[in-house]
Amino acid sequence: MPRLIYADNAATTQLNKTAIEVMKPFWLYEYANPSQPYSFSRKVKNALKEARNTIAECINALPNEIYFTSGGTESDNWAIQGAVLANRDKKTIITSQIEHHAVLKSCKYMENFGCNVIYLPVNCLGILEPKVLSNAITSDINLVSIMLVNNEIGARQDIKKLAKIAHDRGALFHTDAVQAVGHIKVDVKDLGVDLMSASAHKFGGPKGIGFLYVKNGINIHPFMKGGAQEFNFRAGTENVPAIVGMATALQQSVLQRDLGYINSLENTIVHILKGNGLTEGIDFIINGNEESRVPGIFSLSFAGKSGEMILHRMDLMGIMISTGAACDNVHTKISHVIRAIGVKEDFAQGTIRISLGMDNTLEEAKQIGDALVKIIGKKGD
Repeated sequence: MPRLIYADNAATTQLNKTAIEVMKPFWLYEYANPSQPYSFSRKVKNALKEARNTIAECINALPNEIYFTSGGTESDNWAIQGAVLANRDKKTIITSQIEHHAVLKSCKYMENFGCNVIYLPVNCLGILEPKVLSNAITSDINLVSIMLVNNEIGARQDIKKLAKIAHDRGALFHTDAVQAVGHIKVDVKDLGVDLMSASAHKFGGPKGIGFLYVKNGINIHPFMKGGAQEFNFRAGTENVPAIVGMATALQQSVLQRDLGYINSLENTIVHILKGNGLTEGIDFIINGNEESRVPGIFSLSFAGKSGEMILHRMDLMGIMISTGAACDNVHTKISHVIRAIGVKEDFAQGTIRISLGMDNTLEEAKQIGDALVKIIGKKGD
C-alpha cells in the first residue's frame, strides 16, 4: 500500500513525538488534581506552572497572561464575548469578512446583546488595508478582532499597525493567531495586541487544548464559573497532560520552523504545473502571493474544475488536501474567504488548499504536483 501523503496541516497536525512522551506520566502516574494541597499534587502543580512559563516565553508574554482553554474556538469566543460583557457601554465590534467562523459566529451571537458588528472588506490578496479600519473606527468601538494569518489562503495581516489604530480610538484589539502561533514568530508585545487566541493541534500539540493571551490590565468577563482555576477566570480542573504536551509542542515548533523550506515545497508544485503547460492566471491562480501570505497554507483555484472532485481524486491517490476551511465542510459551497477576495466564479469552484509542514518532503511535493497534473490534465489533453 502506498504511503499516505498528508498535506492538510492547517486542519490539524501530527502529534509531536516528544510531546507524547512528556504527556505519558500525567496520564498514568502523576494524575493528581493540581488544586489539591497534598504532596501528591506537587509535581502536577509544578508541571502546570512550567508549561505556562514555557508558552509565555515563546510569545514574549508574562506567565499570568496565559489562560488555558479547550482550543482556538473557545479562545475566540471568550475574547469576543468577554470583552463586550466586561464593558457594556461600548457595543460595537469590528472584524473582517475573512475571519474564522469561531470569530464570525461569536460576533453574530453578540448581536443578541444589542451589539453592532461591522464586517470590513479585504483586498484581492486577503489583506485588510489599515486605511479601511481607520475610516471605520470611532470612539464607541469596544473591540477590533482581526486574524493574524488566514486559515484558507495564508494571508498575513499587519496586526501591529491595525492594533495601533484601534488603540488610538480607545478600542481593544484581539487577534485569532491559531494559524500563526508555532509557525511564524509571534511576539505579543511587538504586535501590541490585548488578546490573542491559539490552538495546540495546529502546531503539533494535542487536540482539545489551547490558550488565550490576555494582556495584564485588560478587563475581560470570566468564561466559566465554578472553581478558582485560571486565576478565577476559567473554572474547571485543568487538562494537565494536554497542557504540558501543548507547551512542549510549541517549544519544539518554534525551534524547528523553516518557512524557506516549506516555500520551496510549494514552489515545486507550481513548477510542475507550469512545466506541464498549465498557465498561471489562465488555467490556475494562486490565492495571495509570496509577499502577502505565510508559507504552509497554499490555496490554488483551477479554472472550470470542481474543488470537491479534485479532493476526492487526490484522496484515491493517497493524498490528503482540503477544499478550503476544514471547519465548514458540511456543505459544498464557495467559502466566504474566496468570495471576499473576489475570485471569479469559474476559478472559485475549483479551489483547493494544500497545507504543508516540516514533516513533508520534496518527493511528496513532486507527487502532489504530478497528481494535480493527472487530475487537471496537461495543456492540450
